[in-house]
Amino acid sequence: MHNLVPAPLRTGGKATGAFLPDHATTITAHPGTEGTERWLRTVLQAAFGLPLHPARLPAQDPGTGGAGNTVELRIDPALEPEGYRLSVDAARGATLTGGSAAGVFWAAQTLRQLLGPRAYRRAPLGDGPRPGIDAVEIEDGPRFAWRGLMLDVARHFMPKEDVLRYLDLLAAHKLNVFHFHLTDDQGWRIEIKRYPLLTEKASWRARTKYGHRDSELWDETPYGGFYTQDDIREIVAYAAERHIRVVPEIDIPGHSQAAISAYPELGNTDVIDTSALSVWDTWGINPNVLAPTDNTLRFFEGVFEEVLGLFPAETSPFIHVGGDECLKDQWRESPAAQARIAELGLGDEEGLQSWFIRHFDTWLTARGRRLIGWDEILEGGLAEGAAVSSWRGYAGGVAAAEAGHDVVMCPEQQVYLDHRQDGGPDEPMPIGYVRTLEDVYRFEPVPPGLSEEAARHIIGTQANVWSEVMQNRARVDYQVFPRLAAFAEVAWSALPAPGARDFAGFERRMEEHYARLDALGVAYRPPAGPHPWQRRPGIVGRPIEGPPPTV
Repeated sequence: MHNLVPAPLRTGGKATGAFLPDHATTITAHPGTEGTERWLRTVLQAAFGLPLHPARLPAQDPGTGGAGNTVELRIDPALEPEGYRLSVDAARGATLTGGSAAGVFWAAQTLRQLLGPRAYRRAPLGDGPRPGIDAVEIEDGPRFAWRGLMLDVARHFMPKEDVLRYLDLLAAHKLNVFHFHLTDDQGWRIEIKRYPLLTEKASWRARTKYGHRDSELWDETPYGGFYTQDDIREIVAYAAERHIRVVPEIDIPGHSQAAISAYPELGNTDVIDTSALSVWDTWGINPNVLAPTDNTLRFFEGVFEEVLGLFPAETSPFIHVGGDECLKDQWRESPAAQARIAELGLGDEEGLQSWFIRHFDTWLTARGRRLIGWDEILEGGLAEGAAVSSWRGYAGGVAAAEAGHDVVMCPEQQVYLDHRQDGGPDEPMPIGYVRTLEDVYRFEPVPPGLSEEAARHIIGTQANVWSEVMQNRARVDYQVFPRLAAFAEVAWSALPAPGARDFAGFERRMEEHYARLDALGVAYRPPAGPHPWQRRPGIVGRPIEGPPPTV
C-alpha cells in the first residue's frame, strides 16, 4: 500500500514486481528537468549511497527514453503545469513526467516517499535491504495554485539555516508558497541598506515577554537578529530551486513600532514622543502606527525598492503589505492626520488606511508586482488589483471574491497553527482555540454558497504560524507538525465529494509519514500528546474556552 501524503488523484497499474535502485541505476534527464535531476541525485546519494550517474540521451531522438534501470525525468506540456505522471516498472525503472519543471519536481517528491522513510536520511544506515518500489502508476496534480505557509520571524527570529530547512519541509509536502513575515512591532528582520538603523536598532529588543502577553514572566536577555541581503538572496534562490514562491511581508501602516523606534519621524509626532519608543517587548495590538505623511510614503517606497530587488518578479510576483490591526486612535487625535483626511477628502480614518494601501498598490502595480494584504485592507475600500489574505474567518474572503479580487483563505479559526492542538494541561504555552489534526484536515478553503465566478477567485489557501510563544525551531516544529501534513492534503488533494475527506484513511497513511518526519528530525507533537521535554510546566497560556466563532 502506498501511504502517500498528500494523497494523489489516482493510483493504479497492472504491472507486478518492484524497481530496486542499485549502484548501476542512472538518471535520464530530458531538457528542462536539470534542477530536479540535481535535487534527486543529492538526496538519494545521501540517503542510500547510490551514485545515480547521468544516462546519455539518444543523440538522434533525445525525447525517447534510455535503457532500463533508470529514473527518467521528462516534461509533457499536455499535462497541467504542476501535474505529473509517475510510472514504476520492474524492468524499466521509474518514469517521472511533469507538465512543467515544477510537475517533475513534485513527482520526484512522490518518488522519495515511495522509497520509504530511509530516503529522508542524510547518510545510509548501513547494511540492510535495498530500497525498492512496487510497480505503480500515479496520476496527480494540485487542487490549488497557492499552497502556502506563513512563518512569522519578527516576533521570534528564525536563523537562515532553519528557514532553508523549512523550505525543504514545504517542498516535501508539495507546498509552493512561503509567506515571509519580516517586520512587526517586535523586530525588523531584513537589511535595507539606505536605512541602516532598521537593522542596527530595530532588529533588537531589550527583553521579551515569556509566554502569552498575560504572563508575568520575562526573558531579560536582549533578543534579535536579521537577514542580510545576501541571506535573502540565498533563501529566495533555494526556494526557487524547489519551485516555491517567496512572498515577503513588510507590515504597514500598523505593526510598525520597531521601524518607528529607529526612525521616530515615521510616527505621529504630534501625538506622542516617538523618540522615546523602543522595539516592543510584549505581544498584542500596538497603538503606535505610521504617520500619514509624504515622508512616510517616500521612506517605505525606498524600503520596497530594495525589497523588489531582492525578491525577483519571476519568483515573487506578490508583495504583502500587512494592513492588519491598525489602531486608529493616534490618527483621530493627530491634527496632521486629520488635516490629511480633509485635504484628500477621505471622510474618516478608515479612508486614511485605504489611502495608504491604495498608494502602494499603485506603486507596486507600476513595477509589475501585485499587492496582497490581510483582509482589513477591505476597510475603506479595497485597492484595485489587490489580493486578500482572509484571516478573520471567511467573510472578508467572500466579500473580496464576490467583488472580483483574488483571495487566499487562511482563517484564524481553522489554520492558525500557533493555536493549541489539544485541550489538555500539558500543551506548551497554549493559546487560542483547540485545533486538532482532524480539525485542520477537515478545513474547506472554498466556503459553500459562493457563486461559481467568485469561487474561481479563491486562488488557494495558507496555514499561518505566528511565533509569539515559539522561541526556537523545536517549538515551531511542535506547533506546525503533524498538522501541516493535514493542511498540505487540503491544499493539494481534490475532494472526492463535498465534505468527503477520509480522516481515518489519512491517519493510517500518517503512521508511515511520522517515520518520514522522524528521519527529517522534525520535533512534531506525537498523537498521544507531548513528550515530557516538549511541555512547559508553569508557563500558562491563554486558552479561549468554548468553540471558535462562526467563520
